[in-house]
Order: sequence, then structure tokens, then C-alpha cells
Amino acid sequence: MSRRDREAAARQAMEGTPPPVPPDLYAEVVRRGSRILRRRRAARRLMWVLLFVAVVVFAVWAATVQPWVVPPSQTTPPLTGW
Repeated sequence: MSRRDREAAARQAMEGTPPPVPPDLYAEVVRRGSRILRRRRAARRLMWVLLFVAVVVFAVWAATVQPWVVPPSQTTPPLTGW
């Protein structure tokens, strides 16, 4: 099939009347679309909650462990009584 034949077939398909749509198609599409939106919204909320929990856990860990403080030296004993 040449390019000209394909273009002619495409034009014929576009100029003709569209095929009939089943009457219950709209309700089915709306149902599926709303389900997808609910799932996306739930996933987004779950991700925000997990992010919030991770930030809180990190803040509590950082406050208790204080990783920015240099640990005391373990190689020499402290000098006392000089």
C-alpha cells in the first residue's frame, strides 16, 4: 500500500460518520476515571504521610544521637590532678 493509498484511506475514514458509541460507555468511563483519581489521591496522601513520618523520625534521631558532636577521644585517658 503506497503512501497515497494510505492517505486516501485515512481521509475516507475521517470524512465518514463515526461509529456508534455504546450508551453505557460514558458511565463506565466516569466510574473508571473516578477510581483512578481516588487511587492517585490516596497514593499522594500516603507519600506525604510517609515523608512527614521520615522527617519526624530523622529529627528525633538527630536530637538524641547528636551526630554533629565530635565523640570523645578513646585513645588517651583524661588528665586529672596536675
